[in-house]
Amino acid sequence: MDKAEFDKFADEYLATHSENLRISGEDPEYFARAKTLVLQRRWKQLGLAEPKAILDFGAGIGNAWPHLVRAFPFATLTGLDVSEKSLAIAEQRFPTLATAIPYDGDRIPLANASFDLIFSACVFHHIPAERHIDLFAQLKDLLAPGGRIVIFEHNPLNPVTRHIVDTCAFDENAVLISAAEMKRRQAKAGLKDVETAYTGFFPGALAALRPLERWMTALPIGAQYYTLARG
Repeated sequence: MDKAEFDKFADEYLATHSENLRISGEDPEYFARAKTLVLQRRWKQLGLAEPKAILDFGAGIGNAWPHLVRAFPFATLTGLDVSEKSLAIAEQRFPTLATAIPYDGDRIPLANASFDLIFSACVFHHIPAERHIDLFAQLKDLLAPGGRIVIFEHNPLNPVTRHIVDTCAFDENAVLISAAEMKRRQAKAGLKDVETAYTGFFPGALAALRPLERWMTALPIGAQYYTLARG
């Protein structure tokens, strides 16, 4: 999906996304919060220092911003996206939470070694596969020593996920990526110690079972997965 397509859907993103996710029993806010909670828990498990600077790569309309700030309150937050319209909406929604920076989708206009954490949620399935390794290499260069990059993506092995993507207007050109392939591309870009974990096993109707998910991360049936790697 290119800049024009992202701009086209910016105004109606939340409404469209909410309708599309109805089958899950949750809304976009739930999923944005859940990702940051998973990340926060894993960050603490690894004993990593609190990040001082975070990049939200493919920030869109800023859904993750309040949750990233809540999870890591001492970090500055930068949002990067090819859609200036989406970023303008993000700034209207959350005017003090992040610095929004548009870019052309080619070279990332940020200084190397600037970020302790790079976060990206369901962005790479919109980017042509042939661009992934180069982008991961660029993102690797943005990591400060000891920094980490976390990528959340849809799990193509989950049938409910595939249905949601197939029926979503702004996922028309999406190409889902397996966790194994995502890990391979990141390793080829020079990222190290790439780990993968699955998440999102229970819909809203079975929310009481969600505490079990932290012990299910190796099962490739979650609605989404994440990779966590160091530079």
